[in-house]
Amino acid sequence: MLPYHGNLNPNPNHPFTIMSIFWIKTFQLLLCFALLIVLHECGHFFFAKLFGIRVEKFFMFFDYKFHLFSTRDKWFARLFPRIANNETEYGVGWIPLGGYVKIAGMIDESMDLEQMKQPVQPWEFRAKPVWQRFLVMVGGVLVNFLLALFIYAMILFAWGEDTLPMRNITNGFSYNEMAESIGFRDGDVPVSADGTPIDVWNGTVYRTISQAATVTVMRDGAEVTLHMPDGGINLLEMLEQDPRFLTINVPSVIDSVLPGSPAHQAGMRKGDRITSVEGQPTPWWGDFDAIMGRKADILAAGCSHADSVRLRTLTLTVAHDGAAAADTLTLELDADYHLGILKTHYLQCYDLSHKDYGFFESIPAGVAYGWETLKGYVSDLRYVFSKKGAQSVGSFGTIGNLFPAVWNWQSFWQITAFISIILAVMNILPIPGLDGGHIFFLLVEAVTRRQPSDKFMTWAQYVGMAFILALMALAIFNDLVKFVF
Repeated sequence: MLPYHGNLNPNPNHPFTIMSIFWIKTFQLLLCFALLIVLHECGHFFFAKLFGIRVEKFFMFFDYKFHLFSTRDKWFARLFPRIANNETEYGVGWIPLGGYVKIAGMIDESMDLEQMKQPVQPWEFRAKPVWQRFLVMVGGVLVNFLLALFIYAMILFAWGEDTLPMRNITNGFSYNEMAESIGFRDGDVPVSADGTPIDVWNGTVYRTISQAATVTVMRDGAEVTLHMPDGGINLLEMLEQDPRFLTINVPSVIDSVLPGSPAHQAGMRKGDRITSVEGQPTPWWGDFDAIMGRKADILAAGCSHADSVRLRTLTLTVAHDGAAAADTLTLELDADYHLGILKTHYLQCYDLSHKDYGFFESIPAGVAYGWETLKGYVSDLRYVFSKKGAQSVGSFGTIGNLFPAVWNWQSFWQITAFISIILAVMNILPIPGLDGGHIFFLLVEAVTRRQPSDKFMTWAQYVGMAFILALMALAIFNDLVKFVF
């Protein structure tokens, strides 16, 4: 778990701050992609060179019709003639959807069919035995996975590990209607699932509960075992429900107030606690969010101007830090329905447990962490093939939004390692056009002792590329719906 660094953005609604956040996230995304793409292609490149296979091009990003940079460029050739005359052309394309190495004698995304019509040469991919071609194709995935394990290990070595033990969450959790129908009650703390202890709070708790047959919770000092629905719970439904299946109870204490906001104008300040909204008690931020969410839903559904003005008028009871009595404040929200406060984060309310790792300790710990992350991602992958899963597929907007709004190296490397695992898993899928498609056909060849024809591989490449482009179109469409419309 990453340590909490507080609210570092003074006003997330200010235009300058919005642009700063955009460029910070964009730069992190591009740096992450550049690093992972280059190292992925280095995996293919290494094994190709190891087995004496000619690599004609090594490009970061795709260079359809033109490129941004190439060692074949005239100006570069004049400055560095020896590099320019190398058998491999290195360059940067203009389409940031990936990268590639063009390996001689292979049907890939370059679709160089003329080369395949020529006699087989000993330095070509197709001239090599199956096991060598297999290692060439698996090299990229192997590098992505090993890189993720290495990054996780180095994160533990450099920063250690912060965890939030379940026993430290003294205020317990709040549960939605679905959870309550199963038997959960507000204040319960999950302590085990199917007899396996749940020691710390992190995102995997949702997955653990969704897959469990029984969950034991601590309730009023005693353990209570709850029987979960047959077949488990759909994880996406747990995460998409508002409110969520379970939420940590965080006291409704204000972390900071944005200058010039409705809250600031009403006299609210850091350390104040919102005890009620419209007469409804709000001991936890979850209660506050539920009330505000219902108001926002009414506004989003459309209402008259008079109703809109009424809904934007908010009556709060606020207990000031150190004051003997609470104040009742009536204020009007801004046009975006923002109160102008930043909430206390749960990591500010509960004591974390920190563990430092030596260099040699960090390696097995990083491998174990990476392996658990891989298992969790593969387990969740089945949801992609559901309707809700398809709607959750995202492109650059979704991926870029994973990065924090402020530059933090620990967060950057944590997310980069996770994306590296995603790339490894996605590339190993047996889809023509991806590494996994080539690997699948090589395994078939190894079993049948028959190499697929060039015509078959060409059509498989076309079908695979069409599928990948359709998936990209879906991801971009989902991002447009999520972030634009």
